Amino acid sequence: MGQSQARAGRSKPAATREEGEAEKRGDIGRPDATTTAGAEEEGRRRVPRGSAMDTFFLSHGSPTLSIDESIPARHFFKSWLPARVAGDSPPRAILVVSGHWETATPAVNVIRGSNDTIHDFYGFPKPMYQLKYPAPGAPDLAQRTKELLQQAGFGPVKEDHSRGLDHGAWVPLMLMYPDANIPVCQLSVQTDRDGTYHYNLGKALAPLREEGVLILGSGSATHNLRKMGPPDAPVPQWAAEFDAWLKDALLNGRYEDVNWYEEKAPHGKVAHPWPDHFYPLHVALGAAGESAKAEQIHQSWTNATLSYASYRFTTSN
Repeated sequence: MGQSQARAGRSKPAATREEGEAEKRGDIGRPDATTTAGAEEEGRRRVPRGSAMDTFFLSHGSPTLSIDESIPARHFFKSWLPARVAGDSPPRAILVVSGHWETATPAVNVIRGSNDTIHDFYGFPKPMYQLKYPAPGAPDLAQRTKELLQQAGFGPVKEDHSRGLDHGAWVPLMLMYPDANIPVCQLSVQTDRDGTYHYNLGKALAPLREEGVLILGSGSATHNLRKMGPPDAPVPQWAAEFDAWLKDALLNGRYEDVNWYEEKAPHGKVAHPWPDHFYPLHVALGAAGESAKAEQIHQSWTNATLSYASYRFTTSN
């Protein structure tokens, strides 16, 4: 969702628009390009040469994750840095594949200076619209991502020189890396393609892990807004069964089944009426490689049907 381009013959169900897609950009300054270059260079010095980053799929759930202390997943994201979930050394840069940026072909945001904070939701408490996450842009990473994808046949890859970070990126990142000092680049998803396409797209990005780049897929393990309930409502059977299937398939290496989840998983179309929030998982999984080992690093629920299941993918050497 968010900033999607028109696709002939396929329109998004109204239910998935309930998050709100009116983009409201934050008024934050844009330092000159040397600020971004300095941040990326500092990141290179922080990451030991030759160390490969794990990749991750994060379920970011509701935008209220940004302010609501009662959401269990909020505490997981806040523990990210102290617990060194992504390793002892901070990443050089972060590539976020968000379910809130859809384009007909892959696109990267090429930002020199600070990323804008996009408030791509409506009807939420006013303080949420005042939140800013002015992480530096990562233009070098954007160009490297474009290069890898086009070499692998995923071109043309478009450049967006004005788009900042949508809430699929900045909401979890503000909890994970609160200092907002690591350069961030976003990559879009293509919802008229399938899971295998996004898995292979992720495979093309695998070299980034050796270059100190943290690849994060940000979406939701389940994402059917029409079936959400009150905060304390029990998890319905369809959601629990899909979530359990996903965990079992990932932990047992049935990645081809995950690519074909609509046919293989119970209640696949109910859990994801629209695939935007699931394809970031395929990208993160593909970027870890065929021999990757999956590990669930968080599990919780809110509003009956929103699973915050999150996974780490580690390449076996």
